[in-house]
Amino acid sequence: MNSIMKTINLFLFLLLPYLGFSQDLSLYDLTCEHLDNPLGMGVKEPRLSWKIQASEKNMIQSAYEIRISESSSISDNIFWDSGKVNSSESNLVTYNGPELESTKRYYWQVRIWDEDQHESGWSPTAFWEMGILDPGEWHAKWIEPRQESAFNGPSLTLRKDFASEKKIIRARAYVTAHGLYELHNNGKKVGDAYFTPGWTNYKKRLQYQAYDITDLLKSGENTVGAMLGDGWFKGSIGWQDNWGFYGKNVALLCQLVIEYSDGSKDMIITDDTWKGTKDGPITLNSIYNGESYDARKELSGWDMPGYDDSGWEDVNIVDYGYDEIIASQSVPVKAIQEIKPVKIWNTSNGTLVADMGQNMVGWIK
Repeated sequence: MNSIMKTINLFLFLLLPYLGFSQDLSLYDLTCEHLDNPLGMGVKEPRLSWKIQASEKNMIQSAYEIRISESSSISDNIFWDSGKVNSSESNLVTYNGPELESTKRYYWQVRIWDEDQHESGWSPTAFWEMGILDPGEWHAKWIEPRQESAFNGPSLTLRKDFASEKKIIRARAYVTAHGLYELHNNGKKVGDAYFTPGWTNYKKRLQYQAYDITDLLKSGENTVGAMLGDGWFKGSIGWQDNWGFYGKNVALLCQLVIEYSDGSKDMIITDDTWKGTKDGPITLNSIYNGESYDARKELSGWDMPGYDDSGWEDVNIVDYGYDEIIASQSVPVKAIQEIKPVKIWNTSNGTLVADMGQNMVGWIK
């Protein structure tokens, strides 16, 4: 009996290639310029990638088809379709459709064929969102809080109240700075990145970041604000007393675009309606020397509606232009873990010391 079953199994194994069994293909991990569903894309012909899951070994992609829409219901409104392209490429495939528009979101899917022309279904839907592609599309003005052009100065704080009376369906913030910035909306930090906008040769390239702030805004009164630090722009660079290499003042450029359910839009920009102060808790800030924090000077509620900023000062409008501004290209700096000190003690002069047990970059709480 066993010999008969072995013969049957061998026969079926040899017959499988001729029975037309379908390869089970699926696609996953769709990325645009190595990123998952990115905002603020600055590449005008972005590159798309996908990964393949196959039920059989040694599968080879023989062709692909990409389709793109401005709607999440892709099949109802095709913006561009590559058609079936005979290619094994599945990594960094360059988009070559119609010209893409600033700040628009594009949804995309892909399907493939293997070497035996077995066809996958359409992949899950992914998207990318274009950033500000033309310098002329910046309506925000560069603003500088009043400050001393000095080494290792305090962090500066800026804010603006505004109202949105309609139902908000989408809101974006496009932000950069001379120095470092931390953007706030209605009492919360925007995004999870630190040291934005990152270090570049600021005289040639200054990155901006794009944020989805839809869930942070509300109908009625809102507040947008930012904290500014010296960073690499104004702070010391290198091993010498070389501060202010790129500039002596920090500044902010911020453009909020709010879309409403009735199809209208609002734009909240940095301009002369903002106010600033240097009287915050960070009394000294330096990219290399750290910061001094005086909790007695905390500005409770400064980034929320209803805060009394009557003692704050007007800002200066400065014409720095927009030609060097580019979409963000750096990998963002993020908090990756929490660690506990291995020892805490007081020195003879009363200084509290925490030994973290390792070399690290971070902050205490």
